[in-house]
Amino acid sequence: MFALKEYKKRLEAVKKRMVDEGVDVLLISNPSNMYYLTNYSAWSFYVHQIMVVTLEDAQPLWIGRQMDANGVAKTTWLDEHHIIAYPDFYVQSTDRHPIDFVANILTEIGQGRRTIGVEKDVHYFTALCFERLKHGLPDATFKDTSSLVNMVRLIKSPEEINYMRRAGKIVENAMTAAYESVEIGARESDVAAAIYYAQIKGTPSFGGDYTSIVPMMPTNENTSCPHITWTDRPYEKGDFLTIEIAGAYKRYHAPMARTMAIGTAPKEVKELSKVVEEGIDVTLDYIRPGIRAEEVERIWSKTIGKYGHRKSSRLGYSVGLSFPPDWGEHTISFRPGDESILKPNMTFHLMPGIWYNDYGVEITETIRITEKGVELLTNFPRGLYEKPNLSIISDEHTP
Repeated sequence: MFALKEYKKRLEAVKKRMVDEGVDVLLISNPSNMYYLTNYSAWSFYVHQIMVVTLEDAQPLWIGRQMDANGVAKTTWLDEHHIIAYPDFYVQSTDRHPIDFVANILTEIGQGRRTIGVEKDVHYFTALCFERLKHGLPDATFKDTSSLVNMVRLIKSPEEINYMRRAGKIVENAMTAAYESVEIGARESDVAAAIYYAQIKGTPSFGGDYTSIVPMMPTNENTSCPHITWTDRPYEKGDFLTIEIAGAYKRYHAPMARTMAIGTAPKEVKELSKVVEEGIDVTLDYIRPGIRAEEVERIWSKTIGKYGHRKSSRLGYSVGLSFPPDWGEHTISFRPGDESILKPNMTFHLMPGIWYNDYGVEITETIRITEKGVELLTNFPRGLYEKPNLSIISDEHTP
């Protein structure tokens, strides 16, 4: 848990942004934002829970399932007057909805007629939630504040950066485990298990957290599909694959992707890997505070364009703390049209993957914007890894 003064500083920054956006009451359903403001990190976001921030109150108000209220009390800085639980008969009921309970509480505390900010575009707030909210608060004015807290989270504190550096160490270990586990006869699921073990075990000095995205590790022609996970298929001689994973420490993430082959990689994969590596080097040298996010993508596209390549998807996005199903912050992206100015202690997943119809290459880094340039939050070889055909494991795993 961070120092209390840091949580209060974050809350004041959120309230300032509320004033700027004309919001009196902020309803938070994104567990990343709940964690950011209070340290609440339980796996309770599969049921409806809401955190309420008002301009007048010195603490947020948490409203959620009764069985989770004690977890809030034990792990956050909220006092008992700011933890309100609804009975279990609201959970997945056809007769009642948790947002009905939330609307009643807001009315009781005199917030039912105000301008209320709602995180409409998040995974945890459904269309039915908004319908019930409007029904329960007919005199309120609603505004979309899906990115309000996320934007406050953009610039990390020194302790947050330290957490992400630890996450970087964890993902280094996890990628090493992947490289060591990929061999002829080993199943994709065996490699995924080795990655998970390394992610949770962490280092001798600190353990790891669960990551917000599972290991993505497509093989051969499926490397054109970057979000494919794993099967129980055994690896064969000549296979090539991409591996995109992350390390996580106290919910803070450091993603990384690499490309490898068992034996010699196909010629097109080798050539594309070299182009991607050059693009990364040039881009990292160019990044500095004060430039626009779109300029990062522009220098990358210019570099790979010399070789006839282009990337249609964004080059990267802000990262930090997160909960499933995504480790992105949903704020700044490295792509045309994003004129956000880069500032020190912003952190990003530089994501220069290129995918064609039958193959793809992914080599990525998590970076911090410094006062003068970039800090890599991981230290791991970037080149295409071609593993010698040395390992044949037991017949139990042989096709």
